Parts: sequence; structure tokens; C-alpha cells
Amino acid sequence: MIEGQNGLTWPRWQKIVRLVEELGFTGLYRSDHFTNAKPPDQESLELWVSLTWLAANTSRIEFGPLVTPFSFHHPAMTARIAAALDDLSGGRLTLGLGAGWQEREHHLFGFDLLDKKARFARFEEGMECVSRLLRSKEPVTFEGHYFQFHEAQILPHPLRPSGPPLLVGGNGFNQTLSLAARYADEWNANLLLPEQFEKANRHLDILLSAQGRTPGSMRRSMMTGCVFAKDEQGLKKKLEARGRTQDDLRQLGIIAAAGNEIKEQLQGLAEAGVQRVMLQWLELDDLDGLKDLAKAVL
Repeated sequence: MIEGQNGLTWPRWQKIVRLVEELGFTGLYRSDHFTNAKPPDQESLELWVSLTWLAANTSRIEFGPLVTPFSFHHPAMTARIAAALDDLSGGRLTLGLGAGWQEREHHLFGFDLLDKKARFARFEEGMECVSRLLRSKEPVTFEGHYFQFHEAQILPHPLRPSGPPLLVGGNGFNQTLSLAARYADEWNANLLLPEQFEKANRHLDILLSAQGRTPGSMRRSMMTGCVFAKDEQGLKKKLEARGRTQDDLRQLGIIAAAGNEIKEQLQGLAEAGVQRVMLQWLELDDLDGLKDLAKAVL
């Protein structure tokens, strides 16, 4: 998983995409941001344009946004783009959806983030709209506070019967997990320790049961930071650049490892119930590091 606002350009993106496919990773995911929360601003390749290039230039890897927010993407356009892109890729898109959170980019580009209560109300409406547009064969009518549809439908219908799977990202017990249980095919946690993930996972099972769903109907994944090098010397250099120790990062739920020791940390997540982990790779030009990661894990 990469942060698209951290200097992503076409040459960088194309190299990363090709390498991820070649090395055997399951998928490649990226954020949907205009900027970072703090300056200076860097290059930021638009999410959906970049994913369209990926879909047309790969044959195997899965992909998607972690996550695309309703605060600057209307659910009608999000659903239309996602359906078309999933079809183009042969059914490899996972549609990660979010409420939006970063104040700076919304201010800079004139989008209304809303206060937290209203933001989640808009998110809930957006999830309802997207799920119905992608999953219904009949026209959709919806009268909400933020979004309204009047016999709207996506044609052609998505090739997958229910469209691309929907992912909800976040750790919040009261709102995020509840919305995931109602609408999503995948819950994507962020930066949790194994014991924290286990607790949230058990709560999600309860919420799924209340919706008449089985635990197996929901994929459980996690996006977490990753500081990795093939040896201790390389790891030390990366840690020094961040001004943190290996223990500091691990206590935050971040994967920090050299060589094969990364397997132990990943195994701990698997035992806690994580079925798929998206490792946040911040060094966009460190392609040798990606090769070393593939050798150590895959």
C-alpha cells in the first residue's frame, strides 16, 4: 500500500505497479489524497486515473483505494467508475470507502469535510447509495439529506453479480464497525496490535450476527506501517531516518523488521485473525527494498 500524495508520479507508479505484479504480491493499494496533512506538498497522482492504468497494464494483482472518501467523491460517480474499472480489470477491484478526515486538503481545494457527526451521517448515506447502485438490478430511488437518487441505475450492470466488493476502513467500534457490518464485504483495520485487532474482530462478529450475517461473510484485513530492510544494517539506517527505535514502532502496531524476522510479526497478525495485510511502503523509489520484502515473505 502506498501513499499517493507522497510524491507519486507516472514513472514511479508505473515502475511500482509492474514490479508488484512481477514479484508475486497479491495486490497493490493506495490512498486517495490531494495533499499531506502538513506541508510541503508533493506530487500526487489522481487515484482513479492511476488505477485505470494499473487495470489496463496488469493481469493478476488485485487493487483499490484505501480509501476513497465521500467528502470529495459523489457516490454516483464513485459507483460508476468502480463498476467500469472492475469490469476492465476482469474483477480485481476492491472498493475501499471512507468518510474523509484530513482537514488541510479539504480546506485547500474547497471541499466541505463537515463536523464528525455530520461526516459519518454523510458516510452512511454514501454507503447506502453505492451498495444499492452496484448490487441492485432495479433503478434506485433514495432521499437522503446529502444525496438523492430518482430511479438511478448503472448500465451496463457490473459483470460481477454484486459489483466489486466494498471495503470499510477504520477502527471505531461505534460507527465504523457498525457500518462495515451493514454494508461491507471487507473490514480493513488500521495500525492495530494483535490483541487490539482480536478485540475489534470479536465485536465485529457480534455486529454481523445482529445483521443476520455469518462471520465468514466478511474478510478481515489490516493496513499497517512497514519499515523493512534485508539486514540489520539497512534497518538501522531506516530507523535512524525516522528518529525511532524498532520497539517504538512495534508498540504502535507498525511492522519493523530485518530479513526473515518479519515473518514472526506477520504470523502474529494472522493468529489474531488478520486474513490479509496491506503493508504501507512510504519509500516510493526503494524498489530494491520491495524485492527484498518479496524474498523474505513470499
